[in-house]
Amino acid sequence: MKKAVFIILYFAALLIFIPEQAFAMHIMEGFLPIEWAIFWWGLTLPSLIIGFRSIKKKVKENPELKMMLGLSGAFAFVLSALKIPSVTGSCSHPTGVGLGTVLFGPAAMSVVGFIVLLFQSLLLAHGGLTTLGANAFSMAVVGPIIAYLVYKGSKKLGFSFSISVFLAAMLGDLGTYVVTSFQLALAFPTEVGGMMSSFTKFSGIFAFTQIPLAISEGLLTVIVMNVLTKYNVKELKLLQVLSKEGR
Repeated sequence: MKKAVFIILYFAALLIFIPEQAFAMHIMEGFLPIEWAIFWWGLTLPSLIIGFRSIKKKVKENPELKMMLGLSGAFAFVLSALKIPSVTGSCSHPTGVGLGTVLFGPAAMSVVGFIVLLFQSLLLAHGGLTTLGANAFSMAVVGPIIAYLVYKGSKKLGFSFSISVFLAAMLGDLGTYVVTSFQLALAFPTEVGGMMSSFTKFSGIFAFTQIPLAISEGLLTVIVMNVLTKYNVKELKLLQVLSKEGR
């Protein structure tokens, strides 16, 4: 666990020295029309309720997992705060949700991701409260669901543990930005071509920065997970990430 925490602190230190820009955010405060902001809040809230119940059950059964849950949150917080300006009103950045999804599942990660986004909007002016529902839906709800399905599917196909983790983190990241592009396209359809034309534009711009970031996130998630499998075998067995015999 000490080495895993060191990795998180290392990237946190990098974050401190990265210049901030006011427009570099998730979907920023006030950018979405109010009706769409309310709509995405409505879709996100049920996942949060399910996620709270999932976390409560896991922590009650195994209190020693609290540290691992905190690590998942710290990993997501640091990575999703490393931002590169992209489409007006938004940005590209890693999401960091793959690690927590593999460990705790998508339901628990919806809550962790929501808290990460809340803190970023309040402390870093990264995102916003009105757009928190939309940002949480893409990064904390859909992203983890995709990561989970990819991870489980890869394991069933016989892929190695590291490859499964890599694909889960990478495709969970890319899935988040497909949803973000869709959200922006729904709110701001073009006059010619409508929503699909707008979606093509947004997703095309995101792709230039997001594909390399997604690959990098996948590799980093594998590194952190390999550290955990070396020093936190007990916790990973409790979470059923590792079997009693190993991977």
